[in-house]
Amino acid sequence: MAEVILFHHIEGLTDGVRGLAERFRAGGHTVHTPDLFDGELPPTIDEGMALVRSIDDAVMEERINGALAGAGSEIVYAGISFGAGTAQQLAQTRSGARGALLYEACIPITGEWAFGPWPEGLPVQIHGMDQDPFFALEGDLDAARELVETVGPELGELFVYPGDKHLFTDSSLPSYDAGAAELVVQRSLEFLDRLG
Repeated sequence: MAEVILFHHIEGLTDGVRGLAERFRAGGHTVHTPDLFDGELPPTIDEGMALVRSIDDAVMEERINGALAGAGSEIVYAGISFGAGTAQQLAQTRSGARGALLYEACIPITGEWAFGPWPEGLPVQIHGMDQDPFFALEGDLDAARELVETVGPELGELFVYPGDKHLFTDSSLPSYDAGAAELVVQRSLEFLDRLG
C-alpha cells in the first residue's frame, strides 16, 4: 500500500479530483487531497490562473506545508496540471519521496525552470494527451520525454493519449474523457502497486 498526496488542478478540488482519489483508495492506497484554494472552485482555467496569481506565495507555501504535516514520511507525490508542478517540485526536493505521478503537466528537469536534478532511483509516471494545448503544445510533453529518457525505462513511464482535452481525468468537467481516464487509473494503480 502506498501513501499518496494528490494535488488538484487549476479549477480546484473538484468532485472529479475527489473521485480519482477514491479510485486509488479503492485499490488499497492511502490518498490525501489537500485543498490549496481553500474551497474556491474557479469555473475556467483562466479564472483559476487568476486565482493563483492572487494568492500570496507565502500563503500557498503554508497550505502546501499544512498538507504535508498530516502525511507520513514516505510519500508518492501526484498532481493534475497545476498540481503536477507542486507534486514534481516536492518529489524532487523533499526526502522520503517514493514516486511521482504527473498528470497533464511536466516541468523540465534542466534549464531555468528546473527544480534541480531528478533524484536517483525515484520512479515517475506521466500522462497527457497528444494534442492538449497546455501539455503537448507548450513544452510539457517534451519535458516528459526528457525526464523519462533520463531516468530510463525501469523508473520512467510516459503515456500519451489521443486527444486535445486538458483536465481529461476529471469526471466532473466537460473535458472528461472516460476511456482515457480509465487507462490512467489502471496504469496509475499498477504504478502504485509496484511501489508496495
